[in-house]
Amino acid sequence: MPLSALSFVLASKKSEITCLQQLLEMGRLVGAVSQLIHVLQRERGTANIFLCSHGELWAEQLSERALQVQLAERAVDDRLQTLDLSGQSMTNAPRLFSRIAAVLHSLSTLPLLRRQIQAQEIGQPEAMRQFNDVIRTHLALIFEAADISGDPPISRALLAMFSFMQGKELAGQERATGAAGFAARRFDEAAQQQLLDLIEGQERCLQTFSEFADARCLALWQQQLNADSSEFERLRRIACTRATPADNGGDTALRWFEVTTARIDGMKGVEDLLEDVLMACCRQRIDDAQASLAMQQQDIGEIPPHEPHYSALIPPQLSRSVLELVEQQSRQLQAMDTELAGLRATLAERKLVERAKGLLMQHHGMTEPQAHKILRDMAMNQNRKLSDVAEAMLAMSAVLGKKND
Repeated sequence: MPLSALSFVLASKKSEITCLQQLLEMGRLVGAVSQLIHVLQRERGTANIFLCSHGELWAEQLSERALQVQLAERAVDDRLQTLDLSGQSMTNAPRLFSRIAAVLHSLSTLPLLRRQIQAQEIGQPEAMRQFNDVIRTHLALIFEAADISGDPPISRALLAMFSFMQGKELAGQERATGAAGFAARRFDEAAQQQLLDLIEGQERCLQTFSEFADARCLALWQQQLNADSSEFERLRRIACTRATPADNGGDTALRWFEVTTARIDGMKGVEDLLEDVLMACCRQRIDDAQASLAMQQQDIGEIPPHEPHYSALIPPQLSRSVLELVEQQSRQLQAMDTELAGLRATLAERKLVERAKGLLMQHHGMTEPQAHKILRDMAMNQNRKLSDVAEAMLAMSAVLGKKND
C-alpha cells in the first residue's frame, strides 16, 4: 500500500518521541557528570591546601578525595555504556562523541597528577591548572548536550544547569585559590586580581542561570544566598584586600575551605534540583508526545475508509479531518521552531565566546575569567557585542593558522 500523508504525520511524532528519549538518556549522563565535577572540585581544593602548606595539611584527605572521584567516574562510565556508539540513533553524534573522548582522556591524566601531588613534585599553580582543564572538558560536554537539544523546554533546563554549573566551578576555583593563599599565608596582587575576576565571573554565569531557570530553582538559589555566612564574606574581603593575612598554623586556610565548601555544597543542592527539573521535563515531554501520538492514532482510526488518506499524493479533495491533523502538527512544530530559534541564538553566541576564551587560554596561558575580561574589554572599547568580538578573533586565528601552514 502506498504511503500517505498520515503515515508521515505519525512518523514525525514517533521521531519526536525518539529524540526526547535520547535527551532523557543525555539528562542522566549530565547528572552523573555533575557529581563527578563536584568531587573533582573538592579534590582540587584539598590538593591546593596540601601543596601550599608543603605537605603539612590534609595529606590523609588526598587518597579519600581521589577515591570519591573514582567512584563518580564509574557512575559516568555506567551512563556511557548505554550510548549507541554507532551514532545512528543520536543527533549530532560526532560532536558529542568528540566531547566524551576529551572527557575520558582528561580523566586518564589524573593518576600521574595525583602521584606528583603526593610527592610534592608539582607546584600548586600547575596542579590547579591541570584540575581546571579536566573540569572544563566535563563542562564542555554538558554545553554540548544543551546545544544538541531540539526541544525548547529541555534546552532551557540544560542552559540553566550549564550556566549554574559554570558559576559553581568558578566558585570552586575561588575556594581553591583562597585556600592556596591562606595556606601560603600570602596573597600577591595577581592572586587578588584573580579572586576578583572569579567573583565577577560567578555573577555573570548566575545571571544567565536566572534568565533560564524555573521558579523553584530560583527560589532555592535565593534561599542559599540568604544562608551565606557573614564569615564567608569576611574571609573573602581579607583575601581580596590583604597581602599577608594573619594566620595561626593554617587554621584560616582550613576555616576558609570549610565555609566555602558549605557554600558550594549549598550550590550543589541547587544543581541537584536543576537536574531533577531537567529529568522531569524530559519525562513530561515524552509523556505529552506519546499522548499526542495516541490521540492521532485514534483520530486516524475514526476517519471513514472512503477518505482519500490512502493515496500517496494529496488530492484536492483531501478531507478536512486529515488536513486538520497535518495542520495541527505543523503549527506545533512551528511554535517549537520559533521558541528554539531564540535559544539557538543564545547558545550560538555562548559557543563563540567559549571558543574564543579557550583560544586565549590555550595560547596565552590565561584563566577563564582573564580571557573573558579581555573579550569584554575589547567589546566595550569597540562598542560591539561580545559574540561579535569572539567571532572576529576566531576568524583571525583561522586566517593566521592558514598562513603559518
